[in-house]
Amino acid sequence: MTESSPSLSAEQDRSAVLALALLRGAVAAGLGLGSVTVVVLALWISAPASDSSPGSALHAAAGLWLLAHGAELTRAHTLSGVPAPVGIVPLLLAVVPVWLVHRAARDVLVPDEGHPAPSARGAFGMVVGGYLLVGAVAAYYVRGGSLSVQLPSLLFPSAVVVAGAAAAGVWTASGRPIGPPPSWAPVSLHEALARSRFRERAGTVWRAAAAGVAVLLGGGALLVAVALVWHAHPAQRSFVQLSGDWSGRVAVLLLALVLVPNAAVWGAAYGLGPGFALGTASTVTPLAFSGRPAIPGFPLLAAVPAEGPGTVLNWSAGAVPVAAGVTVAWFTVRRAAPPDAGREDAWGPWGTALVAALAAVGCGAGTAVLAAAAGGPLGTRALAEFGPVWWLTGAAALVWTALVGVPGALLLRAWRLRERDEDGEDGEEAAYVAGDPGVAAAGKTAVPVPEPSSGDASRESGGGGRRWWRRSGGRDGGGGAGGGAGEEAAGTVPGDEPAPRRTPVAASLPAGAAPGPVPPAAHPPAQGEDEGVAPYDFLPTGPWRERTARPEEAGPSGSA
Repeated sequence: MTESSPSLSAEQDRSAVLALALLRGAVAAGLGLGSVTVVVLALWISAPASDSSPGSALHAAAGLWLLAHGAELTRAHTLSGVPAPVGIVPLLLAVVPVWLVHRAARDVLVPDEGHPAPSARGAFGMVVGGYLLVGAVAAYYVRGGSLSVQLPSLLFPSAVVVAGAAAAGVWTASGRPIGPPPSWAPVSLHEALARSRFRERAGTVWRAAAAGVAVLLGGGALLVAVALVWHAHPAQRSFVQLSGDWSGRVAVLLLALVLVPNAAVWGAAYGLGPGFALGTASTVTPLAFSGRPAIPGFPLLAAVPAEGPGTVLNWSAGAVPVAAGVTVAWFTVRRAAPPDAGREDAWGPWGTALVAALAAVGCGAGTAVLAAAAGGPLGTRALAEFGPVWWLTGAAALVWTALVGVPGALLLRAWRLRERDEDGEDGEEAAYVAGDPGVAAAGKTAVPVPEPSSGDASRESGGGGRRWWRRSGGRDGGGGAGGGAGEEAAGTVPGDEPAPRRTPVAASLPAGAAPGPVPPAAHPPAQGEDEGVAPYDFLPTGPWRERTARPEEAGPSGSA
């Protein structure tokens, strides 16, 4: 009984940790639902002539929260009496639940004091289960209201979004590891993931693709802002017509704010070329605004260009995907040829082109996902299709970034390596010039003297250490260097001093032993030196000489 009690306690502790993970997932869902409910109730209370009940406001809040996860709603009360679908997800509102479930899954894996941390799979399952449990309750609650949810959309994409955010939180808490792949994966994939260069290139692909998507969104937002300024009067008129009191205008303003990321995606799709749909019979592209648009009165939709063929001003939107391609190339070359690396450390042209191409694929995939989330139906018949076509937008982003990013990455790499080669040649020429101004005056070629290593410097600074002598000229030429304790690393050896006697290195080595590395100062005599002086004249006679001249290691007699 005594031996089995610790295992029972550990099992109970593990169950408590999993229950806490389930509770954290439910709390994350409750926080998102509560924040939306507070805003909706505040607007309902401030409305001076609201004919709806508090229950209708709560139903609308729960429906908006489910819409933020990608669920498709059905609006029952319409002017025609036919229920109309609502499928456009406010992307700014969707950031809140995604961030909450991501943080909940990440914090669960941080162990509390005295309690073990759950496994990654257990934390993922419990957090997702708790979150989806609250989502199921909210979907059941709005079932009989003015906004009801379609059940298939609760599984896809709502449950997929929650699972993806939780998986990202678990991955972040685990240190963002790459691999290992599953056991059924080929051996080549296991070997590739084990290489550090593969990890580096995979990270470069991820960063370049994310940067390309960010530039596309920023460029799309800039296009929308310029269009709103250009059409300021129609936008102001539609804003005033939608509501007459200040609470209604605040509601319209908040709705426009949460739809700003959607407008940025629409602007990016416009710059890429495929454009976006304003109903089933109208398409807006830089080349033309064709068809009969079904435009509801809304301030952001007042920024669409005028109907008819596009002008040069509309064509200038093509600068957005060009900027995204240049960004992909820049982020690729930052790793392919970094400024502080040599030519031998730079990636090859094929590797650079492959990484840029994969980044273009990632940029296209990310843009397609955002385009699919930014559009959807706003009603039936003509209003059944709104926003960009996801596969056309993704394909256009892939083509643009590949056509601009891959050649741009190769050109930037070649330019960086060319500048580095020029800088290296200039540096070698500068290092080749001696510090003595008399070298150039005498018409002699300066010989670069290698700098002493840290080990030599430490030995020279010691009192009884050996001294390395350097010689760069003849006996009567005067160019030499000497060093010792308290002396400079390089000095002038007087020409009238006799050269020290040189002892061959082979005399101090044991029989059959190969000579060690030659010190940098020991060099063969240059042209004009004394022929009778051996090349090892300047070897020290310090402790190294004593160690190699011991009786048991000495060479045959007479070799000295």
